[in-house]
Amino acid sequence: MTNATDSSPAGFRGWLRRVFGGPSAVYGLILYSALIAGVSDESTDSLEVLIVSFISLIIFFIAHVFAHTLSDHGDHGFWNALEGGVRESAGMLYAAIPSTLVLIVGATTHMDADDSVSLALLVATLVLGVLGYSAYARRGAGRFVRIVGAIGTAILGFAIMILNYAVH
Repeated sequence: MTNATDSSPAGFRGWLRRVFGGPSAVYGLILYSALIAGVSDESTDSLEVLIVSFISLIIFFIAHVFAHTLSDHGDHGFWNALEGGVRESAGMLYAAIPSTLVLIVGATTHMDADDSVSLALLVATLVLGVLGYSAYARRGAGRFVRIVGAIGTAILGFAIMILNYAVH
């Protein structure tokens, strides 16, 4: 369990680090962004993109929890493994919140679907940058390395989103 053994600070800051500092947040955000890009086309509206993408993300989240529970229940028991799986995979859902909010605003204000999808993907890329900056900050890197790491994380994440979209 990657984040369960991590010595994060307590309180809200510790929760943020546990939820957004793990690989599931990065993976979930890239996956969700690729789903958003893949679902959107000329005939979809923001609400349809939101519903299909979010339901797909929930399915991937359940698959992550299932895989963790299955691989860990022999050592820790079913309920502990299930709890660990939910805790480890929660970042997938939390990292998707900003892009989801953009799609909700797009759907409720009748914003053009292309605009809300583009904005949701931009927000996801910015969140990836923040996650990259945070990861380098936790390692004690200087401000310049943090910024370069954030830019690199955002660019690499965006490239993976595009590759995933192109393949599917």
